[in-house]
Amino acid sequence: MTGKSRYKTKHSEDIKEYLKTVKGIHITVNDVCDYFRNAGTPIGMTTVYRQLERMVDEGIVQKYIIDTNTPACFEYIGEDVHEDKESTCYHCKCEKCGKLIHLHCEELEEIQKYLKNRLGFSVDPMRTVFYGLCNDCI
Repeated sequence: MTGKSRYKTKHSEDIKEYLKTVKGIHITVNDVCDYFRNAGTPIGMTTVYRQLERMVDEGIVQKYIIDTNTPACFEYIGEDVHEDKESTCYHCKCEKCGKLIHLHCEELEEIQKYLKNRLGFSVDPMRTVFYGLCNDCI
């Protein structure tokens, strides 16, 4: 965490508790709003977005912007996450249904290391997206 002290609200605590149940899964602001609306305790979209951005600043949520046609998605990574700057996270996006798949791959990490060591080029895995078709759409 950044050490910024912010007061906790009922909404922020509720959102954090929900995020813990979907740890490691990409979600959008709409997903969070839908969850709380279906649970009978709606939270406004602006509030959800503001709380998620605050959690990104705190380092407990990761934000991914895949492209200009896809809403930003968020992933709860937890409060005890280590600061491993070399950890790679790529994404696969289905061109038919829009499904986003979180990808950790040792072979891609090797390619990233090769590009860095041999070409002096650093890949930004947070912005690297492979486009194709998911199993459901093939």
